[in-house]
Amino acid sequence: MSPLDDALDRLAAVPGLLVALDFDGVLAPLVDDPSTSRPLPGSADAVRRLAAQPRTTVVMLSGRGCDDLAAVSGFGPPVHLVGSHGAEFDAELSALLGRGGLLTEAQQERREALLAGLRELVGATPGARLETKPAGAAVHVRGMDPAAGSALLERVEAEWVRDDVDATAGKDVLDLAVLRTTKGSAVATLREHLDADAVLFAGDDVTDETAFRVLRADDVGIKVGDGDTAAGFRVGDPEELAGVLAGLADRRG
Repeated sequence: MSPLDDALDRLAAVPGLLVALDFDGVLAPLVDDPSTSRPLPGSADAVRRLAAQPRTTVVMLSGRGCDDLAAVSGFGPPVHLVGSHGAEFDAELSALLGRGGLLTEAQQERREALLAGLRELVGATPGARLETKPAGAAVHVRGMDPAAGSALLERVEAEWVRDDVDATAGKDVLDLAVLRTTKGSAVATLREHLDADAVLFAGDDVTDETAFRVLRADDVGIKVGDGDTAAGFRVGDPEELAGVLAGLADRRG
């Protein structure tokens, strides 16, 4: 039996379990057009089986906005959605956490200025895409010439990242927001309010490292794919992760 199998056996036995999962590159293979992304059938089935089990909370924790995440993932209650790198919680989680509106009036004004500037830059760059989000926007360059994509992201960062606009770099994307949050802070908040005894978090991107770094000794962090990571375990691709999630669902069922 592998160390990951041992860890899944341990997780399956805890009273309260939080399963937090990035979406793109984790439950769904990466694609050039983010709007076409869909979860693998095996992953979707495992997620739904886990979410249906007692004292098991499953959360999609993504850089996408919640509405976009719901559209591409197909998930709804009892699966929860946390978007914009932890800035945006679905209605049920917002009520649990006592959260009101996402942005202040001043932040709303900064967001509108940010969107106007990014639309101008992206509109002048063939192949680039702008994804608007409740707290800001993301500039996507996947599928572009690498040099042109890097040049655009460097220009966006130089012109728009400042004290009141935070930036999170990912794979072929730069996410900008008028408030500062991380996936790590979201995992810590969810653990506290859900009174979870252990956490499983799976991610593939540099933005997921903040979540891996807040995990405790009894938690399980799974990096999907290559790259340096603080996660304790690694799988090769979303297909392999689907098997891991199915295994956890079988053990906990």
